[in-house]
Amino acid sequence: MKAKRPVLLVLLLLAAPAAVQAQSGSGDGYDYTINPENTSTITITEYAGPGGAVIIPTNINNLLVTSIGGNAFLNCASLTNVTIPGSVTSIGGNAFGECIGLTSVTIPNGVTSIGYQALEGCTSLTSITIPGSVTNIISLLYAPFGYCLSLKAITVASENLFYSSTNGVLFDKSQTTLIQCPSGLRGSYAIPDSVTSIGPEAFKYCTSLTNVTIPDSVTSIGGDAFFYCTSLTTVTVPNSVTNIGSQAFDGCTSLTSITLPNSVTTIGDGAFYGCTSLTTVTIPNSVTGIGESAFQDCTGLTSVTIPDSVTNIGVVSFYECTSLTNITIPDSVTSIGESAFALDTSLTAITVDSANVFYSSTNGILFDKSQATLIQYPGGLRGKYTIPAGVTSFGATAFYKCINLTGVTIPASVSSISAGAFSGSGLTNVTIPGTVTNIGDGAFASCSSLLSVAIPDSVANIGDFAFRDCHSLTNVTIPNGVTSIGGGTFYDCYSLTSVTIPASVTSIETDRGASWYGAFEFCFSLTSVYFTGNAPYVDLDVFDSEGATAYFSDPQWTNFPTRFYRLNMP
Repeated sequence: MKAKRPVLLVLLLLAAPAAVQAQSGSGDGYDYTINPENTSTITITEYAGPGGAVIIPTNINNLLVTSIGGNAFLNCASLTNVTIPGSVTSIGGNAFGECIGLTSVTIPNGVTSIGYQALEGCTSLTSITIPGSVTNIISLLYAPFGYCLSLKAITVASENLFYSSTNGVLFDKSQTTLIQCPSGLRGSYAIPDSVTSIGPEAFKYCTSLTNVTIPDSVTSIGGDAFFYCTSLTTVTVPNSVTNIGSQAFDGCTSLTSITLPNSVTTIGDGAFYGCTSLTTVTIPNSVTGIGESAFQDCTGLTSVTIPDSVTNIGVVSFYECTSLTNITIPDSVTSIGESAFALDTSLTAITVDSANVFYSSTNGILFDKSQATLIQYPGGLRGKYTIPAGVTSFGATAFYKCINLTGVTIPASVSSISAGAFSGSGLTNVTIPGTVTNIGDGAFASCSSLLSVAIPDSVANIGDFAFRDCHSLTNVTIPNGVTSIGGGTFYDCYSLTSVTIPASVTSIETDRGASWYGAFEFCFSLTSVYFTGNAPYVDLDVFDSEGATAYFSDPQWTNFPTRFYRLNMP
């Protein structure tokens, strides 16, 4: 049997199909590949010419040009005009993307397919004509001519069987789907009554559009449909619409009001992200879900009404709504995403309906139902706060950037302070109970007013960047129980003058990410480092201070070379 195995291997290798590799070449300032289905034809893959007015040749090296590949002219800023030969049948995705000097393009009656974002970012292009031969303009997720800020008209040949245009706006043939409105459109626009769907990115970057009328025939508004329409002031969504896509009105900074009908069931992710002029929102009782970042950075929003129909409030859905003063969670809500109300610096109360079986509130603070987890402390509350006994854990950003919080008392029921829990808050002091064993990564990072912190003996681990950028912290004693000090733990605590490190510490780390961060790096005021035991070996950049002195309780410390630390600037 052994003698037959090599024969079998040879037979298998002979049976394996040979890999087909497209042949490539260059000529006349173009790189190309030979189309394997017809070796007398080629696809242009890259233009290497000087730009200006370009007439693409019908033949290169006696090979017929039938396709312009994806990215072929991408970022060709010097290109001003382009004429495509009649032999070309397809234009690839981003073929002329970011050709910012392109003012005109001639597409011949022979092209059948125009790829996604084929002319995206051609900011000088004023008009474009789609010939009758085109059967497919790929626009499933992206508009084909997005960010063409000077584009005033998209004209489709009347004989085209798949697409049409009216007043320079691109539709499918039946005009039930509005595919793209040219970005250069100004003033008001009324969508025709035949339209049932507003496609993705349909009005994206129409920065001079001031208002739009959506007819009752429309049932769906696609993702990014009105993205960055910065002059749009008001929108009335008709009762026929059931879905508002993700980022549909993202960046509409002049939008002051929006009327949502009872037909809408879902508000997509980022639907109104960054609508900074939006002041009030009433969510209809047909809505069941508020998407991730749906109203994030709506800094002018002062009030929002969430109806009993809503079951899910997405991650960071109302994040950094800095004018929002209060919010009520109805009994229907079963899920609130992480940081949904974080960085709402004017928020003084989150009130949960007492009938809610998943969440609760006390004194305007959001908890889970059992009040074992403190989910969100409102960013507008001032002064000191005593966390109720019974709380065992915190939400990821429970006190994140609560700049008006000056002091906090943590109860004995807490054993771990989660990563980032108090990051960026206004704390001047904090009391940590003797039950806490872990201080998570970045737990008190950027608490720039924190003057002192008493770390109890129960703590065994202090995470990476736990006290990073605590610029007012002057001294710290690491308790005898801590075994590990993470990378960058006290990074840039530039007022820190002394630190005591106990014998229990076995590891002082340097964060080894994209950059290295020593535990006490950039602590420029550090003058004294006290080691109470056999200090461990550390990387050179753990300490980075000018003129500091290390002190050791062990009289034999000079016999241990690993105890010499760099405490001077390099």
